[in-house]
Amino acid sequence: MKYKDLKNKKWFSIITNMYVLVLTVFVVWMLFFDTNSFLIHLELKKEIDKLEKTKSYLKEEIAKDKVIIEKLSDKEELQKFARENYYLKKKNEEIYLIEYQDSIKQVEDE
Repeated sequence: MKYKDLKNKKWFSIITNMYVLVLTVFVVWMLFFDTNSFLIHLELKKEIDKLEKTKSYLKEEIAKDKVIIEKLSDKEELQKFARENYYLKKKNEEIYLIEYQDSIKQVEDE
């Protein structure tokens, strides 16, 4: 196919139109090479989704902690928490830790 034959084709005249060429270059540039390109927008969208999931998880944790703080405002609950988690005791009081056989890690003899 010679250039003259190609020139007479309708699709060739559309593709070689200056406006179409400039528009094509502009679209390719905006999609891939620009600082605000489509690819960067996709990456930022993924990061936003990830951060929103983290935000919702942390809000749930804050709500749980508020319940615990509310519960620990009572003096008796605070003592119970300290005894159970930190093994604290009153004066002249003894603490016995009871471990069941299935809760103790067994060391295998080799």
